[in-house]
Amino acid sequence: MRNQFVAACLIGLNMPSLAAPPTVAQVLEHSPATDWRALEPQNTLVMELTAGQVLIELAPRFAPRHVANIRTLAREGYWDGLAILRVQDNYVTQWGDPDAEVPAKAKPLGTASARLPAEFSVPLKGLPLARLPDPDGWAPVTGFVDGFPVAADPKTGQAWLAHCYGMVGAGRDMARDSSNGAELYTVIGQSPRGLDLNITVVGRVLQGMPGLAALPRGTAEMGFYADAAQRAGIQRVRLLADMPEAERPALEVLRTDSATWPALLQARRVRQEGWFVHSPRHINLCNATVPTRPRPPMPPK
Repeated sequence: MRNQFVAACLIGLNMPSLAAPPTVAQVLEHSPATDWRALEPQNTLVMELTAGQVLIELAPRFAPRHVANIRTLAREGYWDGLAILRVQDNYVTQWGDPDAEVPAKAKPLGTASARLPAEFSVPLKGLPLARLPDPDGWAPVTGFVDGFPVAADPKTGQAWLAHCYGMVGAGRDMARDSSNGAELYTVIGQSPRGLDLNITVVGRVLQGMPGLAALPRGTAEMGFYADAAQRAGIQRVRLLADMPEAERPALEVLRTDSATWPALLQARRVRQEGWFVHSPRHINLCNATVPTRPRPPMPPK
């Protein structure tokens, strides 16, 4: 029945029991379990802040060298005891070592690399891109891969992760190859798509954005904290794979290669909820957010 419901959404037909196209809630309610996926333990960071837990899904398909380095940093406890350094309103929250620029005081990187090649884009050819038909002002083609928002240009043959709300990037200096994943940021405001193809994007926040977006804004230039006492501390950062099974967050993510995903997007374009007076009939890459939900309990053996 659920598969029939989703198929009806996709081809624009109504189930006999439905008087109108489905709402967003109805699409999700009827989505089959196979259209959802569990978190990948090797590609999920769990950051513990005073404000709560932040889950970050890494994107090795797009930034393999950076993701490998981030795994090493997490496993060696690099971020444990460091801090949120910068919160710039309508822009980014950034974290890392406050003393990174002072060699005598900087926290050692351990066995992680200090410098990596830029990973701004990947070849478009062969990429399993679930394309959006909606026009985008920043790229000729947009869509989703593995749940991540992706922009692409067929003329150059390149594709890249887009700077949407909650996306995580690796801070760099002037040199394009000056990032290593030790200093990370997430977008907390209007999507700064002008950063696309200028910074290596390494993942996205799946859960816990309020703990990063609701922090007090820094008062120094670019939102940095003028007083060290203002910085929110990072208790620790671990890979999900390194946590005991009983402590792992039980979350699953809607697959963007599933039948439910385009049905959900259509329900967002043509709103059926009673509150809506006007239906937008359009989806923007950065507001086509991918749902998560608590993982259903496993049936008893």
